[in-house]
Amino acid sequence: MKKQILSAVLAGGMALSLAACGSSSTTSTTAAAGSSAAAETTAAAKEETSAQAKAESTAAAESKGASEASGAVGGDDISETTATDWKPSGPVSLVLPAGAGGDTDLSARIFAQYAKEATGVDFVVVNANGASGSVAANQVLSAANDGQTVLYGHNLVNVAKVAGITDYDYTAFTLGPTFAKNDAQGLYVNPDKYDSLDAFIKAAKENPGKLKACTEVGAYTYYEFLEFEKLAGIDLDLVDVGSNSDKVTAMLSGQVDMMPGAFVNTKDYIDAGQFLCVGIPTAERSKLMPDVPTLKEQGIDMVFPDLDYSFYFPKDTDDSIIAWYENTTKAVLSNEKCQEDLKNMEINPYYLSAADSVENDKGYLATFEEIASSVEQ
Repeated sequence: MKKQILSAVLAGGMALSLAACGSSSTTSTTAAAGSSAAAETTAAAKEETSAQAKAESTAAAESKGASEASGAVGGDDISETTATDWKPSGPVSLVLPAGAGGDTDLSARIFAQYAKEATGVDFVVVNANGASGSVAANQVLSAANDGQTVLYGHNLVNVAKVAGITDYDYTAFTLGPTFAKNDAQGLYVNPDKYDSLDAFIKAAKENPGKLKACTEVGAYTYYEFLEFEKLAGIDLDLVDVGSNSDKVTAMLSGQVDMMPGAFVNTKDYIDAGQFLCVGIPTAERSKLMPDVPTLKEQGIDMVFPDLDYSFYFPKDTDDSIIAWYENTTKAVLSNEKCQEDLKNMEINPYYLSAADSVENDKGYLATFEEIASSVEQ
């Protein structure tokens, strides 16, 4: 039986607590304004096909990850470009399934700034958070395939499909390149309540269904928690609070006991002693949080998909358009200042071609389908 999620009405208090973090409504800002805002905000085929896709994705990650260890751009080669005569005829709308201030928003604004410098084209960040990313996805799907409207984000369309929120996945789009990568989201608690993952799990087992964990229904973190619950042998009260900024607010206000999050959204609170990361669902310790043990190290055999930030275009977008975006993304990532800005935001520069981004999403979809089939019965 599918796990039921408690939808908590927390939005009113959250909006007051983190007014600067954005909302669920659609808003637009230019790259220049977005760059300033970013600086201020920083203080988921069949069984056989799924198995094959997962294997391909894992092999690709292993072969491409080595370059990241040296601090260079991970992923594919960024030194070569493809000839194309196409160029945007006006400002490009980067549509985000996220509010302002989170990892998706910050990386998009960095791209917008340096893409403007490289090409002279204005990139307008459009925050269209809501319905597990489907608000933004539907906006782009209904747009003309002229390269002027692009969806930017991670895993969103695949997870929403697996969750039954939409009837489409990444194959409904024409994929473009991948620009950046982050580790899978770590699990955070209030250190005044729990001093370790073991302490949290012990409390959860003693109080089944009582400890609250914040997520967004049908989204990336929803499946992260379902997998965590199954492997840890616990039952949490999953509270649907919304975006990354809303999760942070729920934690700060004491309304939840655990939250998932990217390091970029939590670093300041860790430094202030308000949050404690008790584990991260990665194969190896994160370079961003080397002192935080993985869940595997702590007896929870869980490795969750990373956050790969890619561009999704309306279906049947011309190859010349995709080539222009590949060239532009390579140019942006070749800029050492851009690499520095991404790393300062605790985001990893990471390039994949459009073709490799397709294979990457194929593997992620297979992973989320497997997780869903194992936990939603």
